[in-house]
Amino acid sequence: METIYLCIVIFLFALAIFDLVVGVSNDAVNFLNSAVGAKTASFRTILIIAGIGVFIGASLSNGMMDIARHGIYQPQHFYFAEIMCILLAVMLTDVVLLDVFNSMGMPTSTTVSLVFELLGGTLALALVKVNMSDVLTLSDLINTDKALSVIMGIFLSVAIAFFFGMIVQWLARMVFAFNYKKHMKYSIGLFGGIAVTAIIYFMLIKGLKDTAFMTSETKSLIYDNTLLIVGGCLVFFTILMQVLYWCKINVFKVIVLLGTFSLAMAFAGNDLVNFIGVPLTGFASFMDYTANGGDVGPDGFLMSSLLGPAKTPWYFLFGAGAIMVIALSTSKKAHNVIQTSVTLSRQDEGEETFGSTPMARTLVRISMGLAGSVSKVLPQGFKDWADTRFRKDEAIIADGGAFDLVRASVNLVLAGLLIAVGTSMKLPLSTTYVTFMVAMGTSLADRAWGRDSAVYRITGVLSVIAGWFITAGAAFTICFVVALIIHFGGTIAIIVMIALAVLSLVRSHLLYKKKNKTQEKSETLKQLMRSSGNEETLQLMRQHTREELNKVLEYAENNFNLTVTSFLHENLRGLRRAMGSCKFEKIQIKQMKRTGTVAMCKLDSKTVLEKGLYYYQGNDFASELVFSISRLCEPCLEHVDNNFKPLDAIQKGEFGDVATAITALIHNCRIKMEANDYDNMTDELRQANELNAQLSHLKRQELQRIQSQKGSVRVSMVYLTMVQEAQNVVTYTINLMKVSRKFQEVNEHTLQ
Repeated sequence: METIYLCIVIFLFALAIFDLVVGVSNDAVNFLNSAVGAKTASFRTILIIAGIGVFIGASLSNGMMDIARHGIYQPQHFYFAEIMCILLAVMLTDVVLLDVFNSMGMPTSTTVSLVFELLGGTLALALVKVNMSDVLTLSDLINTDKALSVIMGIFLSVAIAFFFGMIVQWLARMVFAFNYKKHMKYSIGLFGGIAVTAIIYFMLIKGLKDTAFMTSETKSLIYDNTLLIVGGCLVFFTILMQVLYWCKINVFKVIVLLGTFSLAMAFAGNDLVNFIGVPLTGFASFMDYTANGGDVGPDGFLMSSLLGPAKTPWYFLFGAGAIMVIALSTSKKAHNVIQTSVTLSRQDEGEETFGSTPMARTLVRISMGLAGSVSKVLPQGFKDWADTRFRKDEAIIADGGAFDLVRASVNLVLAGLLIAVGTSMKLPLSTTYVTFMVAMGTSLADRAWGRDSAVYRITGVLSVIAGWFITAGAAFTICFVVALIIHFGGTIAIIVMIALAVLSLVRSHLLYKKKNKTQEKSETLKQLMRSSGNEETLQLMRQHTREELNKVLEYAENNFNLTVTSFLHENLRGLRRAMGSCKFEKIQIKQMKRTGTVAMCKLDSKTVLEKGLYYYQGNDFASELVFSISRLCEPCLEHVDNNFKPLDAIQKGEFGDVATAITALIHNCRIKMEANDYDNMTDELRQANELNAQLSHLKRQELQRIQSQKGSVRVSMVYLTMVQEAQNVVTYTINLMKVSRKFQEVNEHTLQ
């Protein structure tokens, strides 16, 4: 029996390694967002600083391990076998759930997943025990007070982080403005002194109090002289920051890098329990059972030992820190998650990742109304002065950066402090929630959410927050079910659950690789959003337009052929796949139009007047092309899905030949557009005219067949729809090529 549980402990540690990798992909990027978003230093430098912070923070996390030992359940009422069942269910659920969110590029919370998984697994076993006992109640088995305080701490941190992020950033902008180099002559020393002193206070005085090397005498000395230490640090670091400024050193970069270090420490100290707390609890339980529980067996040995404080060996913490740093530097999913937060908080407009929702539009209208009411109360002089601090055209943002160093410093320092406070109070605040909501609050205060982008940014924030609640619900439900399956299914259920978890992880990895290839961001678009000169912008816009329209033609070629072929062969699966592609492509078209509108604003009025019409016509024809294929696919899918009569042999033969020629036409047009070769389009124009004439002939034939009452009217209606939409596909393809040629033409006076 001990062998089985030894294997479970080994597997828990194997899952812990994977959980560290997956968790870091989701969580550790939180302390990189600001430094990377502001282009403070090279990514290698930022990574080294963060790695050092992670190692030091890991050594401070021992006190937090108690959350996994007795924070949610009352271990003195659970037997060893039951505790191992809960812990295994938690780890199996955790790695799969986090990997799914990372593959989607959505930041979620490892803290929330751990807490709600423990709640779900504990409740499952608690219900079984209460049902079999006349003495025990749920309150005896679940630490409801602690669980409630943890959950309240997690979700209150969302509002607190957003509020303080907004207030502190507004104050910082009032002091430094966007052109901070003009307003930092004397204020930078005090700002830097306060920031560094706050970091030192919370990182050292609050964080180090639980470490093994802090004796009671040292703790007492620090506690008795706290004000003196804080005051001394404030004076020393204020003078130091001012001297650094006089030495031509960018103090904001120093603050951002120090903030990255402090937030990395806070992350490791707060979140390491989410990754290794459960396996370490399983290891401690197994060691206690093997030493003291041999006489009563796993179903009779109560785990009262877990009530004691955690004593984690240093080599576990050191190894976990090493895995974190390796995962952070190598994980592509980590970079995918960081992009979501940076995109939503960037200063300028650009490609919006998220769409628009009714709730976001309502919130924007309410916010505008409140802002208007407040504006009427404030004195005009104050409003005029405040506007001078928010002149975005004076913003000093590094090349390729999303925001400036002032906001980056506020993001890091404030998030680190809030997390450190929670850690010192033994409350596992979510680093994801805190860092993300601080970033959203500071971006709102910085007026980064303009009227043209606010609805998309708010949709993104709501999507992320919704993902957090989904995490909580999914973690609780899945772990509840898995714990019951393992409890009643025994060894066979354990093997099956492990196999399913491994299969899910492999499938998620393969789907992520496929998704990453199809959704890879265009380098041309990145350059276009950073361009400034009219000539450079127009050249990049031409290149970007060719790339985007070429993707539309590639979609049209593949999906038109897939739709027709699947319908003619009554392939329901193929039609469903084609319909799914249509829905996805419609979203891509909306995104393309939004991005193009932002890019067109970078051109001068003369160029927009000459080329703008062709650009917008190209977008319209591309949109109509996509919608034509969708209108073709929808009735075909419904027809086959309802098992209606297929086309007769004559209809299949006639339309099949025309469809092959249409696919070839789209292919030829795509090749010409890709090569930017519009000199000779005579063949394509002639072929398009012939195809339209042929399709008109097929339409007349089918109408005559309906009048003569030959064949099924239902089949004829589907056939006529196919012919009509095929004509639209041909027409819009040629029109797209014509306006694309006009847009790509180089007029010398356009660039002057």
